[in-house]
Amino acid sequence: MKTLRHLPWLILLSLAVVATLLICAIFANFLAPHDITQVDLRNRFQSPIFLGGAWGNPLGTDSLGRDILSLLLRGIQVSMTIAALGTIGGAVLGVTLGFVGAWVGGWVDNLIGVLIDFQSTIPNLILALALIAAFPEVNFGVFVLIMVIYGWEQYARLARAIALSAKSQPYVQAQIVFGASPLRIITRSILPNAAAVLLVNMSINFPRTILVESTLSFLGIGIQPPDTSLGVLIGQGRDQLYNAPWVALMPGFVILIATISISLLGDWARDLVDKD
Repeated sequence: MKTLRHLPWLILLSLAVVATLLICAIFANFLAPHDITQVDLRNRFQSPIFLGGAWGNPLGTDSLGRDILSLLLRGIQVSMTIAALGTIGGAVLGVTLGFVGAWVGGWVDNLIGVLIDFQSTIPNLILALALIAAFPEVNFGVFVLIMVIYGWEQYARLARAIALSAKSQPYVQAQIVFGASPLRIITRSILPNAAAVLLVNMSINFPRTILVESTLSFLGIGIQPPDTSLGVLIGQGRDQLYNAPWVALMPGFVILIATISISLLGDWARDLVDKD
């Protein structure tokens, strides 16, 4: 196992970025200097400190005089939470269906295979829009559910392939002969061996979930005010790109470094798994 100082500098930087984002997401309520609903119209479009602004609003204010730093911390918290729950939920659903289809076989496997193929043919954004249209009201829980449905297909395809390959292995055949239940075989033998591959796939898919959530929120069909997310902040700041560009550029920069950092870590983890 490599120590931290033996890791590539890009990986160390990515780890630092991800750790910072996690701290911001977990402790956003304590780190935020102001309430995100606190409006001060006399303090509209204040510049960030690096453009000559005041320390009271270190990243400036928006069109309603709200503190950008507080909004950004809440946006990171909401976007990261949705992406994390959506990725984990999609992985659990997809892995379960993939293992069930591979183990049971027959019409069950055929049905799950048809669902996988059907979803893979639909563009991601179109699928998300269709799911949103199916719900009368989109709240936080519904949005997480949409992200789960959006992401399960890749995990199901991977888990099905792993389970089909493992069923022909001697160690699995021996357990079947001795009467071990399918649940025990999957949870005690197959899943632990496939955990590394599945976790790497989750780390690669996580940035895509962030981008989907941000895109939908940017279009105004995701998280609704007075709550906010990174996509909502970009959408609210797009009309002020000339007179107050920091309103949209700050959350855009966070999305950029978050997706790049997590993607780099995912690629690095995949390389480690391939070597093993």
